[in-house]
Amino acid sequence: MYACLCLVFLFFTSIAEATYYPPGGFHHLSSLRQIKKSSSKSKPELPFETRYFPQNLDHFSFKPESYKVFHQKYLINGSFWRKGGPIFVYTGNEGDIDWFASNTGFMSDIAPKFKALLVFIEHRFYGESTPLGKKSPKTAETLGYLNSQQALADYAILIRSLKQNLSSEASPVVVFGGSYGGMLAAWFRLKYPHITIGALASSAPILHFDNIVPLTSFYDAISQDFKDASVNCVKVIKRSWEELEAVSTMKTGLPELSKKFRTCKGLQSIYSARDWLMSAFVYTAMVNYATAANFMAPLPAYPVEQMCKIVDGFPRGSSNLDRAFAAASLYYNYSGSKKCFEMEQPTDDHGLDGWGWQACTEMVMPMSISNQSMFPPYDNDYEAFQDQCMGRYGVKPRPHWITTEFGGKRIETVLKRFGSNIIFSNGMQDPWSRGGVLKNISSSIVALVTKKGAHHADLRAATKDDPEWLKEQRMQEVTIIEQWITQYYKDLREEE
Repeated sequence: MYACLCLVFLFFTSIAEATYYPPGGFHHLSSLRQIKKSSSKSKPELPFETRYFPQNLDHFSFKPESYKVFHQKYLINGSFWRKGGPIFVYTGNEGDIDWFASNTGFMSDIAPKFKALLVFIEHRFYGESTPLGKKSPKTAETLGYLNSQQALADYAILIRSLKQNLSSEASPVVVFGGSYGGMLAAWFRLKYPHITIGALASSAPILHFDNIVPLTSFYDAISQDFKDASVNCVKVIKRSWEELEAVSTMKTGLPELSKKFRTCKGLQSIYSARDWLMSAFVYTAMVNYATAANFMAPLPAYPVEQMCKIVDGFPRGSSNLDRAFAAASLYYNYSGSKKCFEMEQPTDDHGLDGWGWQACTEMVMPMSISNQSMFPPYDNDYEAFQDQCMGRYGVKPRPHWITTEFGGKRIETVLKRFGSNIIFSNGMQDPWSRGGVLKNISSSIVALVTKKGAHHADLRAATKDDPEWLKEQRMQEVTIIEQWITQYYKDLREEE
């Protein structure tokens, strides 16, 4: 869930269940509480004008209710733009668009060079773009219009209208996105090639569907990140789950655990503590940036290494669970200002509620955890997942829909024949990279892969402390985008 993936957890586990959907990915994306408590509720100061576009509720039918209008939020910055110049559009993810805009400085960094107009469009049903009101019940009747196809149509209609209103219909449009937004950017280029000339899809796991990649790949990648930092660190975290289970079997287990984990309120379930730990390790691996950042939470540079230093710094004989808790506290309390931790009080400061519906309908990204992982083993249980979706929303997931609608199987052969102008960028320290496109498909559908990159690190604003490999990656992206735009204007002149 840029999450975000930017990625937000939807965790369907019953408190009493021992089998669970592991946190870390889109289809479970557990406790909203984990992320949001570590983020400021204040809106970032952004150099954008906020606007609202009247959007139809349903683009794919002609029933009277389809014409209900909602106001879709978008941000715009024309400081660098000249009429006829390119338009850079961010295809919004599962959350408040201000959050994504404040963490996508790359577009603002390169806008002066291209004299580009910047537009960030909020995804329907997230942030302020709520077609049926924020207080509407979260049921199939109200959420039935929340899906990626409707969102892409929203973007297409808004972009066309904007260009017309600006009297700049010949302006080339390049779409950008990270995580789920990156998936949308790639799919937008494939579905609406007449509207955008190219897409930069960063950390876009478009192959994480329908068993295209191994089900254990996400958690295997996280374990490898921690192993690269410290083999001992992985061993300690792996052993901590048994200690956690042992504490829970004690008569006073939950009160003892609440005290050990400094919870604000007494824990009702061992699984709350387990999810809290797992979420910290998952998100830290995702945002293992080379510089200090404040995306999911305020963290230092290379936070995985810092976590493992905490683990390895304990004296011999220390409890594995104590070490794991101390490491996780880096994620939740790097500033050291928190006196206690909320583990069972969900909050949603970034308007992320809604991913549960998408995960239960089209965004079915199955995952398992191998015995070799540092996390508790887990075998994907689709039947249980389906039952939970039926219980929560009254709908069954459609696990094959995304690959039917957008493709994914044999992607190299398929896209080589008809696709063009897509950059798939991935950093191999990002666990989502295993579901991304990691090899060039053609001369114009290219994969930029970095060994140390984390979740859509290339889309973040440049800093003086950026490593050379990140600078080089961004330079490559700028060069490719420049080629797209140059060719577009050349073709336009030849048509005149």
